[in-house]
Amino acid sequence: MASTLRPGCPFGILSPPALPALGLLAAVCLAAPAAAAPAAALQAAPAPAPAAAAAPALPYSPVLDLTSMDRTVDPCVDFYAYSCAGWVKRHPIPPDQASWTVYGKLEEDNLRFLGEVLATAARPGPGRDPATVQIGDFYASCMDEAAIARAGAAPLREDLDAIAAIRSLEDLGAVVARLQQGTGTAVLFEVGSGQDFKDSSQVIATVGQGGLGLPDRDYYLATDARSVDIRAHYLAYVGRMLRRLGEEPAAADAAARQVLEIETRLARASISRVDERTPENVYHRRSRAQLAALAPRFPWDRYFAALQEPPSAELNVAEPAFFSGLESLLESADLAGLRTYLRWRLADARATQLGADFERDHFAFHDAFLRGLKEMKPRWRRCVAWVDDELGEALGRVYVERAFSPAAKARTVKMVEEIEQAMDADLRQLPWMSAATRAEALRKLHAMANKVGYPDRWRDYGAVRVERQDFAGNVLRATLFESRRQLAKIGKPVDRGEWSMTPPTVNAYYDPFKNDINFPAGVLQPPLFDPRLDDAPNYGDTGGTIGHELTHGFDDEGRQFDFAGNLRDWWTPVDAKEFATRARCIEDQYARYTVVDDVKINSKLTLGEDVADLGGLLLAYLAWRDATRGQELKPIDGLTPDQRFFVGYGQSWCSNQREEEERLRAVTDPHSPPRYRTNGVVSNLPQFRQAFGCKVGQPMAPATMCRVW
Repeated sequence: MASTLRPGCPFGILSPPALPALGLLAAVCLAAPAAAAPAAALQAAPAPAPAAAAAPALPYSPVLDLTSMDRTVDPCVDFYAYSCAGWVKRHPIPPDQASWTVYGKLEEDNLRFLGEVLATAARPGPGRDPATVQIGDFYASCMDEAAIARAGAAPLREDLDAIAAIRSLEDLGAVVARLQQGTGTAVLFEVGSGQDFKDSSQVIATVGQGGLGLPDRDYYLATDARSVDIRAHYLAYVGRMLRRLGEEPAAADAAARQVLEIETRLARASISRVDERTPENVYHRRSRAQLAALAPRFPWDRYFAALQEPPSAELNVAEPAFFSGLESLLESADLAGLRTYLRWRLADARATQLGADFERDHFAFHDAFLRGLKEMKPRWRRCVAWVDDELGEALGRVYVERAFSPAAKARTVKMVEEIEQAMDADLRQLPWMSAATRAEALRKLHAMANKVGYPDRWRDYGAVRVERQDFAGNVLRATLFESRRQLAKIGKPVDRGEWSMTPPTVNAYYDPFKNDINFPAGVLQPPLFDPRLDDAPNYGDTGGTIGHELTHGFDDEGRQFDFAGNLRDWWTPVDAKEFATRARCIEDQYARYTVVDDVKINSKLTLGEDVADLGGLLLAYLAWRDATRGQELKPIDGLTPDQRFFVGYGQSWCSNQREEEERLRAVTDPHSPPRYRTNGVVSNLPQFRQAFGCKVGQPMAPATMCRVW
């Protein structure tokens, strides 16, 4: 995940395809995290049942594919091209995608599989159980484009009326709360619940910066030609959307300029993504009175009353200076401008639930212009994603029953345990770590919880009313259910059994607040995990992922949290300094890599993921060697076992990306581009050099190597 250290924001192997301003209710991951539900809203999870004979099946792709390689390339010069050039040539980017990767293709396979499941579930008739009725009718409502077209912008009417009724700043609080809960996005700022950084057993309220329509604050502040052009296109998009709400063209254009001015002021008050990576920068426990003192013009009492949030004496004000900036904005902004901003946030957040005109406008800016997509994704695909977003564990339960066997789970659990044993051994002999820090590191490692495949208890969405001809209403009711469920956790003990991703998700993550590693069933499928092949490429691919998430507990951010998930400095000053020196080696290495044109990797932003990539692959290698000790490992298809391990890793990152997507990710993504997640890692491993006979001085065998773990 992205390295934003906010409660409920775990560290994942991937980032989402785009990184818009997200609320604390939706951490920056491939899927919005779903937090713990009260015990009454959960059900015991039975062992997955075997798939029925007529059930749809996922397509098969091997974890190591010889046709994806280009053996004319010297692996010591460009290992990524050696592993992936064949794949890159055979897999052009589909017109409805911003990039095409091994992970992305598996995600598409999962969605296609789930599409067949949902098409069957959507057919009316006897014999459908309540959960099947719910996910099937939700999918049917999304596919009913005629009903969506008839509704037009009517689903926004009640919220638009509430905005129009604002006559003073005192009225603002209840409407902002209403929009935040109904859209699940940040309006003026973010709100949610999360674990207390200093007492991870408890959940507290959180507020933080947000409220932007562009992907990052830097889009508002940068002065380069591309950023200026993006802002011009954004102004045009805002104006078009306001015209869809009924404003005259000239008034809509003027209103769009007001929106940009308000969001620019919010951006100026925000801290950068790099600054957010420091825990102390986003943890400030304050009373409600202290929050109110930062922005006294905002009606906090009416706001919290409208949220119906459980009363709490204190909350985490993630970025206090942002709320001082909000106060400055409210001091000078006129009510008409604020009402326009709220209409805009509502329309942009819910455009994809409305008629074709709204959805096309949203696509044209967010996907076509910013990310380079040529076509909108087919309707069925968007609808499957909606069900996964809103009723994820109900759909995920079906996925697990049909696509993730007990044997696959057992094999993954075994691999996780072996890689943890490898880290235990590594920590015990690490030459640069003192005994005191080593003892704390081992304590944290042994306390880490492993979650594989799916939750032990399934969430019950019975309270979400679903109607077959009311798609926008279904999304609204599901969003309100999740928003209120999140807020209901405030003041209660943390449920450490919750998951922040749905079972079909093709991703994995480490949560520093719970100190657990999580591997959804969706990422444990071929070609990422392939029980049909030998261990070497499986350990290189999925083993590298497991090691990556494990290492996140000890990267530059994760290492600041202890065995219980509390923000606590358990390092001696000497060891902390040594860690920083070793991490700086990686930071300096990746800062030299070019993303596109003259755009370099922001290695201060990617540091945690780069450390996790390197440490994770080394741990996977050590675990694989230990697991196969005493076995006679022979070459297969002209590749030695060690070479198969590394090619398995390299092929996990095969990808094509549009230039627009590369530029967006250079600003927003805490992960390095796939080429450097391959070449940057193996160039630091002596085991790789030995496997391919690389000579010092070749690109994959530099004279200086970096190593933290």
